[in-house]
Formats: sequence, structure tokens, C-alpha cells
Amino acid sequence: MITVNDISLQYGKRVLFKDVNLKFTRGNCYGIIGANGAGKSTFLKILSGDIDPNKGSVSIEPGNRMTVLKQNHFEFEEEEVLNTVIMGHEQMYRIMQEKNAIYMNPDATEADGLRAAELETEFGEMGGWTAESDAAELLSNLGVKEHLHYKRMKELSGANKVKVLLAQALFGNPDILLLDEPTNDLDASSISWLADFLADFKNTVIVVSHDRYFLDMVCTHIVDIDYAQMRSFTGNYTFWYESSKLMRQQMAQKNKKAEQKRKELQAFIQRFSANAAKSRQATSRKKALEKLNFEEMPVSSRRFPYIHFKQAREAGDQILKVSDLSYQNAKGETLFSQVNFEVHKGDKIAVVSDNSTALTAFFDVLAGELAPATGTVEFGQTITLDYLPNNNEAFFTGKNDLSLIEWLRQFTEVMEEKEEQFLRGFLGRMLFSGEEVYKKVSVLSGGEKVRCMLSKVMLSHPNFLLLDEPTNHLDLEAIMALNEAMQEFKGSMIFTSHDYQLTQTVANRIIELRPDGMRDKLGTYAEYLQQKRQLELEGV
Repeated sequence: MITVNDISLQYGKRVLFKDVNLKFTRGNCYGIIGANGAGKSTFLKILSGDIDPNKGSVSIEPGNRMTVLKQNHFEFEEEEVLNTVIMGHEQMYRIMQEKNAIYMNPDATEADGLRAAELETEFGEMGGWTAESDAAELLSNLGVKEHLHYKRMKELSGANKVKVLLAQALFGNPDILLLDEPTNDLDASSISWLADFLADFKNTVIVVSHDRYFLDMVCTHIVDIDYAQMRSFTGNYTFWYESSKLMRQQMAQKNKKAEQKRKELQAFIQRFSANAAKSRQATSRKKALEKLNFEEMPVSSRRFPYIHFKQAREAGDQILKVSDLSYQNAKGETLFSQVNFEVHKGDKIAVVSDNSTALTAFFDVLAGELAPATGTVEFGQTITLDYLPNNNEAFFTGKNDLSLIEWLRQFTEVMEEKEEQFLRGFLGRMLFSGEEVYKKVSVLSGGEKVRCMLSKVMLSHPNFLLLDEPTNHLDLEAIMALNEAMQEFKGSMIFTSHDYQLTQTVANRIIELRPDGMRDKLGTYAEYLQQKRQLELEGV
């Protein structure tokens, strides 16, 4: 168990949260939610001891072991993959190193031998004899192939590094598990395995995630950071969302009725206060007015951007034809091949792959930013395309001195006399209000840059969208707004996303990329995953 006692944290005048008292108990999974900047990751750092609060303390039940999902993907570059996982149990790994050093020492003394025997006993009691096989099993379950287990971390792809660090956090059955965005860069099968693992996990899990489907799968409780407070609710994310929405609706309805009653009382008082026959009733109404209660509705830190993709012109019958498309990376490895498909009106195609590098290369090829090894990409003459890439740095590099409004001005043709007002209003709907529109693009966060890129796409009024991981860096509110905008878009689109709910509710067709070909399935994402599992069982 982990207990938070009267914790407060603020930076200058900005209060993240104050007077927080919470208990996280064994057998439960707690999802930490809140707007970007609310302090979710910061709170995990307080729990892990990396950051000290301004006030209060964190106490952990004696003997409990805590592990944390590392965010530094380059911390273990020179380490072997299996050893990196075993490092998740720091005491076990320390003992393993010490006893191995004794065995490797040709001048070891009798005292050293006795010490080694003690270490062997401790090592065995911790489960050390099966440490390597346990670590290998975790890696395999997360999709890290066996031939990679003895390589150094620097030889792995970014996606595989994330999986190794996740295996490190899970290793050795920790008593308390802290996970900050564990699904980032994981494929659907790895996310599904992790959700099942956490659902069966008997100890305490505290997780920060922007993946609504994942939170629904694993959470028994939701801890909401808002109004500079932290409050715990029983249930998963959807239950919390619907309940909190209902509570605010009920509060608003109660206030609406109170406001209506106030107006009626005031009207009566104004009408009859000078009437001697009605003076007693007027006095009674004044007392009733004084007793009328309005529930204060505090201002939430949650803000929903306005995202709407409107096509300037409707596309003709010829949308997109892709023929015999393939691509090889700089090492000559085939990332995808034999890709053939046509896009029809209204198609919203989700592209999936076990290799995130293949996905980004595929989108860059479609957008004309990479040349394919073979094949052609033919858009119809009426198509107006816009592309939101996974890596947007090219749009900001060399433009650090531009203000946000100057950066966006590059992508509009609004008349000059209306330009300033138009852009300020547009950015305001994307949550850049007041003087924020004049801050330099060099200080923008990852989420702010994605909102800028979405603004650029909206200004172009395309009838065809290419979206490579558009939810990256966005908070839950922005993801929900984007989800709705993608559903309402009248044109066609090809996208990829790790957000299960977005993919499930937007896509009407799934294309899977593989080095040796492709699969093309009409239907929902859930139907595609069900078919994929069946094919794997059949060995296809």
C-alpha cells in the first residue's frame, strides 16, 4: 500500500494540487487523469521520490518494492537486453553482480566463498534462478523476438526499446507499479497483452495514459486532477466520464431552476414592495431570496479544442490508386511490399503494422516525401491532400523566432485587413488564447505543436487526409475532439493511431502492412483483430 498525506505542489503562483490525501491499495489499478499540464507525470515522480512536494509526504508499506517505467530510452544503451530487464529488480541484480564478481575473481578467499554462498541463498529466495527465463518470457509476450534478447540496447529500434523498458518495470512482481504512458509506441497485440497482464496483477498499479480503451480495460479506480485537487472515483474511465458529466449537468440544471426562482422572487418584490396589502408577502419573498442557494461551478482545467475538417470541394470518383507499392530502408530491409488498393468515396482507412517504422515510411511515400522501391501512387485530379506527419519537426525547424500567429500565417490566404482577427480567433478555438498567440514556436510543447499542425490542416480545407499518429502528445480532451472531427469529416482519409477507441469508431476499413504483402479488410478494427487472432491460431 502507498499513502499520500496532505501533499501540495505549486510552481510560483501556479498551484498544481493542494492538500491531497489518498490511499492506493493492493489489488487495484488507479488511472491518473487530467488536462495537459495538470501534473499527472509530476505526481508519479512525487510517488517515486524523484520530486519533493512543497508540503506533505508519501509513505510506502515497509518491505514493498516499487518499480517505475523509465522514460529515458537511451539510459541502458550499452547493456544487454535481458540484463536490462533484470535490472528492474535492483536488489536481485545487485546480488547477481556481486556473486558473479566473486566467481570471476581467481584470487577469491574462503571468506569470499562464504559470502557467495549467502548471496546464492538470497538470490534463490528472490526467484533469481528463473530470472533469465522470466525476463525472456516477458520480452516475448511484448513482441521482442528471441534473437534480440542478447543484443545491446543501442541495437534495438525505438519501439523495441520501449517494450524492454516496460518489461523491466513489470519484472519480478513488484508490490507497486508506476506506469507513465505505457502504451506509447506499442502495437495492438502488445497493448492487449499488457491490459490482460495488469487486469490479473495482484498488487498496486498507478498508471497515466491518454488511451481511453486501455484505461477502461485495466482501471478499477480513476484519480482526477482538476480544480487544483485530486479526487478518487471507483470505476473505469468511461464510468468516471459519464458520471462526472451527469453531475455537472445536474448541478447546472439545479442552478438554472434556482436562477428562474430568483427572477420570479425579484419580480414579485419589485412589483409589490410598495403595496401595503402585499408588503408581508414581499418581505417573505425577500427572506426566501436570501436563502436561495446556488452551487458554485468551479472552472475546470479541462479545455476542449474546436477541431473541424471541412473540405473546400467534394472529390470526384477517382480518389487514390496504389499499385505494387514497396519500400526498403537504408539497410536494404523490406518494410512493406505488394501493396495494392483503391480508395473510394467515404473510405476511412486505418493502416496497421507490427513495425511503426514501416507505417511512417508508408505515409511518407503516399505524401510524396519518400520514393518507393517499386510501384505508384496516383491521386485523382480533384483531390486536395493534406498530411499530418508523426514527426512534425520539419515544420518548426529554423522558425524558432516566429510567433505562433506568424507561423500559422504561412498557411492562410485570408485578406490582410482581416488576417489578424481571423488568426487570433482561430487559434483561440485551438486553446491558444490572449497573449499566447505571440509566444515563440521554440517554446511550444509537443501537444501544442500537434494542435498547431491540426490548425494548419483545417486551414487548407482538404478533401483527403493523411494522418500519421495524430493523437501523439494530445491530452484526452483534444483526442476526444479529434475523434469526433474525424468521424464527421465528409471526405476520405488514411490514418494510423494507437488509440483503440479512435480507430474503432472512425475506420470502416483496415489495411495491414507486412514485408511480404498486405491484408485489406472491410469492417471495424475489432472485427479485424478478431480475424487476425483466428488466422494466427490457424497458422496463416
